[in-house]
Amino acid sequence: MDVKSTPSYLYWLFCQFELITCSYLMEPWEKVLFYSFNLAMLGLLLYTAYVCLVFHASSAFQLLCSFLGTPRENALSVVK
Repeated sequence: MDVKSTPSYLYWLFCQFELITCSYLMEPWEKVLFYSFNLAMLGLLLYTAYVCLVFHASSAFQLLCSFLGTPRENALSVVK
């Protein structure tokens, strides 16, 4: 992709977004509310995904380390 065509491509994507969401029909104050709500939801989604992915990756890594690090004791040795 040419660097000179990048702004026009981004503008085209924004126009497609406005057509899909029908936000080109909105008044300016409605667009501000609509876009701010969408950006807030996107931010919350990304934050939640980041927190959950880090938590799950950490717990998976701890589980893997526990399997590889220390062998489990034999059940008979615990009973004796």
